[in-house]
Amino acid sequence: MPYAWQPDDPDGTRHLLIWRHRSLTPEGFAWVIGLAAAALTLPMLAVVGSAVMWGLLPFALAALAGLWWAVQRGWKGGGSFEEVALSPARMSVTRHDPGRPSRNWQGNPYWVRLTLRRDGPVEDYLTLTDGRREIELGAFLSPEERRSLRSDLAAALSDLIRPAQGRLQP
Repeated sequence: MPYAWQPDDPDGTRHLLIWRHRSLTPEGFAWVIGLAAAALTLPMLAVVGSAVMWGLLPFALAALAGLWWAVQRGWKGGGSFEEVALSPARMSVTRHDPGRPSRNWQGNPYWVRLTLRRDGPVEDYLTLTDGRREIELGAFLSPEERRSLRSDLAAALSDLIRPAQGRLQP
């Protein structure tokens, strides 16, 4: 799943990190670079020892370096991700998009409601509201991942609110 609970803070705040799915793993990156190097080397075997090889070699190395640079840049840019912080007093969501300032939302976890809407702009549109403002959560996730995120986050909110309700009763 492209989301994970992070270690809790000493004050009990829980953190959830939600990120865009990345199809190329570090192992996959090594395979892609290795296969590209092999594919660029194979045609040059026919011209080994001739002056033509030295003419082709810089272009092959430039292509390989360009592929390496492009994949590394994609990983470092990272795409969009969201940070959710849950504490008994406050819930906050911060969305980070490349090239844009971060967007923040916060509310009281007691009043927060998660909704998985079927009539949204995408399948299983996940929204979060505190009664005043509604935000979309996990816009870059697949419908299955949004359903899973909703159940995990709903359980975390329920666990957070339940002890607070127990303290209010005599």
